Amino acid sequence: MGPHSYDIVIVGGGTAGAFAAATAADEGLRTVILERKSREEAGDIACGDAIKGKQELPTVMDTDYVEAESFTNREIRRAIFENPVDSSELEVQFDKPGTVLDRHAFGTALLEEASRAGAEIHYDTVVRDIVQSDGKIQGVTAIRDGSRVTYDASVTIDAAGALSILQDNADFSESTFDTNVDYTQFCSAYREIVHVPDEIEWSDALVFKPTEELGYLWYFPRSSSEINAGLGFQMNKPPVQLVDALKRDLNSRPEFDGAVVTSKLGAALPTRRPYDSAVAPGYVAAGDAAGHVNPTTGGGIVTAAKSAVWCTRQAISALEDGTVSEANLWEYNRKVMTNFGARFAAADLYNIAGGALSVEALSQVVAKIPGDNLVDVLGSGTSKMGIGTKAKLLFRTVGHWDTIFDLYRVQKKAAELREHYGEYPTSPSGLEQWANRRDEILADVYEITGAEPKY
Repeated sequence: MGPHSYDIVIVGGGTAGAFAAATAADEGLRTVILERKSREEAGDIACGDAIKGKQELPTVMDTDYVEAESFTNREIRRAIFENPVDSSELEVQFDKPGTVLDRHAFGTALLEEASRAGAEIHYDTVVRDIVQSDGKIQGVTAIRDGSRVTYDASVTIDAAGALSILQDNADFSESTFDTNVDYTQFCSAYREIVHVPDEIEWSDALVFKPTEELGYLWYFPRSSSEINAGLGFQMNKPPVQLVDALKRDLNSRPEFDGAVVTSKLGAALPTRRPYDSAVAPGYVAAGDAAGHVNPTTGGGIVTAAKSAVWCTRQAISALEDGTVSEANLWEYNRKVMTNFGARFAAADLYNIAGGALSVEALSQVVAKIPGDNLVDVLGSGTSKMGIGTKAKLLFRTVGHWDTIFDLYRVQKKAAELREHYGEYPTSPSGLEQWANRRDEILADVYEITGAEPKY
């Protein structure tokens, strides 16, 4: 091997990149992360910073260390949904405590763990293009220290985030890699880290507030005096001035009088179903780069970590088998789709349905849905209601029965879609037939809701 030849090259040092590197290096593979940011800035990513807890992170690295370094608030016990129409609040208790973390400290700790496992990390390295021959991706080219460098790789892992440049430049015509990807399927997000002079009363809560253009504001407390405040909007809608919109809402809240902002970051993230296929010869995508984000909440830390471990283990298996063909990498797709991929695809149907409603109409209906059922929908795309709950919902939603009935029909389709994802094919040859059936379910949703086709 030459000085820039590796078993696995990973583009991006975020959550997916770090977990992929730790997995590969721990198995003795020559591994490198290519990270465009400096060592000091790496790991600082625009994010809501909320996760369910360290027990959900894969144990390919020392998660106790990561937790100690970055978990700042481990007492998140409820969610508060604010209704902008009538200023009412819906409160939902969690069955187990959640966590809000310091994202920069979290990212730094992950990269430390990847390095400790034996991976190289090349900071200040900007990837420009892929290297491809006869359909197989064989590495990337990058600018490092002002010079052009070619990184040869047996497998390239794309952990470069939303709208990855690698996918723009690769030729996937000879594979089934999902190219039905458009910026309108993404969300633009912005967040600030805000320090308040007096401790807030809701340090145990995640606060959500629907906003214009099918987005939401969030207030996630890292502590009783440090809050991650942000918002996002769907890119298929007219643009929202994110900074101004957040400032207006902050100024309307007395607890933020005299607050000081210490960090500002923006980003794009997928609010769509996971990619139908995230593999091609010599190439796999994970995390945001493969649409592995809950399309209703934007949460993707844990799924980025899981998908990175799964794709890396599959890549290692393919290398041991002697070929990194699409077919040999395919099991990674099936693992994702029959796991969180099914949940996220089902949840995406509610994004589609919501896009056909006004914010006012959506807020009025959501305010009437029982809290536990709303959380189920946001997390998994489906919810089961007993006959008593249904009766109460009908009573509370007089005047909105047409919308409720449409959402009920969408719920049925979401359950049907989840079941279909459980039948994801075991090889590339079955993808077309599987996708055709999935698209039939989606067509029913468009007909029910009147929404514009998303894909």
